[in-house]
Amino acid sequence: MNGVEDSELRQAPRPKKSLAQNFLVDETHRDRIIAAADLTPADTVLEIGPGRGVLTERLAQQAGRVVAVELDDRLIEPLRQQFAGQPHVAIVHGDILALDPVELIDDGRWTIDDGPSDDPKSYKVVANLPYYITSAVLRHLLEARVRPTLAVVMVQKEVAERICAAPGAMSLLAVSVQFYAAPRIVDRVPAGAFRPQPKVDSAVLRLDVRPQPAVTDVPPADFFRVVRAGFSQKRKQLRNTLSAGLLLPKAVADGALQAAGIDPTRRAETLALAEWAALCRALVR
Repeated sequence: MNGVEDSELRQAPRPKKSLAQNFLVDETHRDRIIAAADLTPADTVLEIGPGRGVLTERLAQQAGRVVAVELDDRLIEPLRQQFAGQPHVAIVHGDILALDPVELIDDGRWTIDDGPSDDPKSYKVVANLPYYITSAVLRHLLEARVRPTLAVVMVQKEVAERICAAPGAMSLLAVSVQFYAAPRIVDRVPAGAFRPQPKVDSAVLRLDVRPQPAVTDVPPADFFRVVRAGFSQKRKQLRNTLSAGLLLPKAVADGALQAAGIDPTRRAETLALAEWAALCRALVR
C-alpha cells in the first residue's frame, strides 16, 4: 500500500467482521476489474459494496452513471460527501438482496413490464462480494426482471473455479450461473491484496450475460427443479437421484434418461446444459 491508502485505512471505520468486509488495496487488481468491465460513458453501473469508494471513483471516471449500494451505515455519509460533486453517482444505503436491481438503476425513463425487457437501456454490475452471500447475489442478479449485460465480481477463488467448471466437474452453482451467463476468470487475487487480509485467495469473475438463457424451450422453474433433483445426492447415479428427488419410479427415471440419450448410471456433475435440457424435455413430454 502507499501512504495515502495507509492514511485512509487509519481514518476509516474498522471493517466489520459480521459483514465479512475485506477492502481491496492493490491498485493492479483494481485496474484489472475496471478493464474487465469494458466501461464507456454510455454505461450505467450498479456497484455492490463500494466500501470506502476507491473503486467507485474509478467507475465514475469512465461510466456515465454509477449507483453504489452499501450495507454498512457507517460508510454512507462519508461516501455521500466524497461524491457530493458528482451528480452521476448515487449512494444507496441498503441490502442488495432486499432491493430490486431494476428499481435501483431506473432513472425514470424506462418502460419495464413484469418480464425481461427489450428496452435498449442496460446496465453492468461491479462487485466485491462477501463470500457468504456470493451465490445468493448472483442468483438475485441473474434472475432479475432485467438482467445486467455484464457482471464483474470478486469472489473466493475456489467459488470462481466451480462456477467456470466444465462437464465432469459441474455443480448446481455452475449450472445455475452458466444457464444465464458465460463465465470466465480474468484475474486471480492473493489474500495479501486486501485489508484486513482474508484466509483465502480471491478471483475476479467476468460474467457475459446471455440475452436469453442457454435453454429457451424449457421454463426455468422446470429446468432447475430437475437439476436440483439431479444434484440432490451428489455421489449417486442419476437414475437414483432423479427417482428420489422427483418422486418418480426408477423405471420412469431410466426411461427419461435413455430418451434424452443419457446413460442412467452417469452422475449429475458430468452433464452439460444441453443434456439437462434434453432430460427436461423427456420428463415433461
